[in-house]
Amino acid sequence: MEFTTGGRLEVRISPDDVGKRVSVRRVGGTGAPGAKFTDTVGVLTSWDSGVLSITRRDGESVRIAESTLVAGKVVPSAPARRRGPAATFEELARVCARAWQPVESEPLGQWLLRAAGGFTRRANSALPLGDPGMPVGAALERVRGWYAARGLPAYVQVSTGAEGTQERLAAELERLGWSLEVTAQVRVAALAPIGDLDADVSRVRLTRACDADWLAGYQRFEEPGPHVVRVLESGPSVWFASVPGEGRTPAAIGRCVVDGRWAGFMAVEVAPAYRRQGLGSAVMTALARRALDEGASAAWLQVEAGNEGARALYDGMGFATHHSYHHFRPA
Repeated sequence: MEFTTGGRLEVRISPDDVGKRVSVRRVGGTGAPGAKFTDTVGVLTSWDSGVLSITRRDGESVRIAESTLVAGKVVPSAPARRRGPAATFEELARVCARAWQPVESEPLGQWLLRAAGGFTRRANSALPLGDPGMPVGAALERVRGWYAARGLPAYVQVSTGAEGTQERLAAELERLGWSLEVTAQVRVAALAPIGDLDADVSRVRLTRACDADWLAGYQRFEEPGPHVVRVLESGPSVWFASVPGEGRTPAAIGRCVVDGRWAGFMAVEVAPAYRRQGLGSAVMTALARRALDEGASAAWLQVEAGNEGARALYDGMGFATHHSYHHFRPA
């Protein structure tokens, strides 16, 4: 990381750069033992009373005393990705939302309030993709009231880590006392290599509906109600995959939503007794081939940041992180 001009460290940022992506170096911090400096890269979300707040790609906000700065500069809004299909944040956010639709929704300016009986945060959170038409504090009060009227906790889904994402909104939520509850990555890849994987797809069954057997393999609820099925079967072109196991519960399942050039993969699960047999790859491959038949060319999926097993599987298929999203909840 280069900060120097003519061999000197320089601070080349100011409060006028709030909202831009910056790279700063400060004295001390939590660097390696013996390190003199600590570097931070992210969006400068505020600069008040001698303290900078920088929101990093992973959504974490870092507060830095202005007096500790030794260097700083504005950097490009997002690093160039080395692999995977090109996509803007807004395009991907809307594609992801269409693949996991709520039972009930209501616009709040350019925000969308979504509810589905509490089944998943994605279908029960406010999706801010623009201006709510009022100050953020007032919009958040509307969000809290809307979800309280439905007996649901209030969540706001906020994204970070790519050009056009919402670091400033994440920082404002944190300032207003909302806490980050869960983080996930949105990953993208070329679709054809997934369809070309050497996986045994002979046992994979594809259907248009999530029947009782498929639901028995989906470990996200105790008793699926009609709202669960409605969310799962929503989307432009939805496919369900299953591999039979012993008894009613499938050995593996998966879901894919085809939407134009995009194929989104969700609910890929393998029963514990059948893991490490390549069934996850077989489900993904079978769904990818069907999506290719429908004209898709790019793949996306969402995986929680702490799910190392799933992340390793998707790394091997060529998926790369496009951005992260976080669900904030009021304290």
